[in-house]
Amino acid sequence: MPVFSTKPTTCGPRSSMMEGSGTLEQQLEATRQKAAEVRARRSDLKKIEDLGQILEEHLILDNRYTEHSTVGLAQQWDQLDQLGMRMQHNLEQQIQARNQSGVSEDALKEFSMMFKHFDKEKCGRLNHAEFKSCLRALGYDLPMIEEGQSDPEFEAILDVVDPNRDGAVSLQEYMAFMISKETENVHSSEEIQNAFRAIAAADRPYVLREELYQNLTKEMADYCVGRMKPYQDPKSGSNVPAALDYMDSHAAYSPSS
Repeated sequence: MPVFSTKPTTCGPRSSMMEGSGTLEQQLEATRQKAAEVRARRSDLKKIEDLGQILEEHLILDNRYTEHSTVGLAQQWDQLDQLGMRMQHNLEQQIQARNQSGVSEDALKEFSMMFKHFDKEKCGRLNHAEFKSCLRALGYDLPMIEEGQSDPEFEAILDVVDPNRDGAVSLQEYMAFMISKETENVHSSEEIQNAFRAIAAADRPYVLREELYQNLTKEMADYCVGRMKPYQDPKSGSNVPAALDYMDSHAAYSPSS
């Protein structure tokens, strides 16, 4: 089979496609442009395949100057084309999550940046050890397990992101998982705010300490008072006496924080 020295290895183009910056919309546009560039080079690959066919007809099946074959180049092109489509779908998914589910763009950027940090080869996939390290870096409290021991908590996560156990988690699988978890957090935040809103009189954006102790157990009220920030009057900038801000980040008073 004829071989050629005209194409780089797969991870080179993958790296340039995955190293996006800017807003999600800017990243999507840049990815679309890069994917279009890749597809535009399909004609070059066709020329190489035609030349390869000619060489085969002349029984020239080897070239000591290169490690690339026509089949290998075609596979790499297909992989890169598929990556471009997956990246576009992933970014569209992130934009939809931001717009419809309340997941912040900052959270999405953090998820993406953390994935790229642990994706040392820039190939758009994390092995299970890298994925676990990534989750820990994002604040997941996964236990340290001795080699050979079962890890049911992590296995439950893998059941979602890698159900067929192919040994790797793609960027798309990872982002879908993180978005689903963040969406759960957003919904939990709304539920918590609605609960405090029901306690607060006159639908105020703050709750009084005495209202907490009247409606919650002492333990729960103590917990909230110790974690919630004082409410500041937006006009004067001064704290409202005995008022606590339940509209501030729910992580401040959520037991999961």
